[in-house]
Amino acid sequence: MTTKVITVFESIGFSWLVSIMKFFTFQNPKEQIEHLTRSLGVPLIAFAIFLGLWHVSAAHIETSLGKVPGPAAVWEQANGLWKEHKAERVKEVAFYQRQEERNAKKLAKNPDAKVKIRDYTGKPTYIDQIFTSLKTVFAGFFLASVIAIPLGIICGLSNTMYTAMNPIIQLFKPVSPLAWLPIVTLVVSALYNSNDPMFAKSFVNSAITVTLCCLWPTLINTIVGVSTMDSDLTNVSKVLRLSWWTQITKIVIPSSIPMMFTGLRLSLSVGWMVLIAAEMLAQNPGLGKFVWDEFQNGSSQSLGRIMVAVLTIGLIGFLLDRVMLALQKAFSWDSNATIR
Repeated sequence: MTTKVITVFESIGFSWLVSIMKFFTFQNPKEQIEHLTRSLGVPLIAFAIFLGLWHVSAAHIETSLGKVPGPAAVWEQANGLWKEHKAERVKEVAFYQRQEERNAKKLAKNPDAKVKIRDYTGKPTYIDQIFTSLKTVFAGFFLASVIAIPLGIICGLSNTMYTAMNPIIQLFKPVSPLAWLPIVTLVVSALYNSNDPMFAKSFVNSAITVTLCCLWPTLINTIVGVSTMDSDLTNVSKVLRLSWWTQITKIVIPSSIPMMFTGLRLSLSVGWMVLIAAEMLAQNPGLGKFVWDEFQNGSSQSLGRIMVAVLTIGLIGFLLDRVMLALQKAFSWDSNATIR
């Protein structure tokens, strides 16, 4: 069990947790202390210096909304947002409880009466906005991966297909999400019409914009991984007369997984950045809209709340990269996969 836990921590880049576990189990305590000093102590000192510089500089910068909030003020706003979330959840529970009580009384008078449970329509909290953004980015990332990986394999195996696709890739790869979003919005509005849609239009707009911007790293890296595959593997497949599907699943994909996962990691980070910009521009629900609403609000708390959102966006991006790195090490033979 301990070995499995250590493997998980090492796969996500938290080797300092491994050192702590080994230290308390008396495995080379001196070596573990040295490793902790390098892997945990130095970053903590650097972060403390950063917080100190932030605190000192923030006190000397005056804006139209007041002074730039320091670490303490940002922490206070983070606590305030969490309290608002809990208060909203209490209201939600009370809302459904009142409906259940009314329906129970209605059914007691008339067992055949029709009752209805209305959805809670309270204002989304900061935590709700986080989960909305995560749901959207994963939808866009999944759709991009479904498109990019098969297309990348085909282009990597076929020079003709690569020659045909390369101009398209080079043309659309640099396009900003701010350019894609108006086009996506118009197309979705024209084609996605339903009285009872499965997904909100705002979600579809953001997810497709993320897809269009984050499929390129996966596509390019998959092409590179497949095209640089060891020729000996290709020759073996020909000697064994493997079917096309067997060749893809047993040789091509396993040998190109390291590059493929590099592309997936890049795509997810790009998708996360793109999503925030798209939410701000289109005013779609999520962290981007939260930042824009606070900017427009102009209250004395707005800067602090925006800083909370900025730190949250960075932390989530960091955690998403750790997850992708862990998956890369779990599914890949590439033991040299590292955090960059």
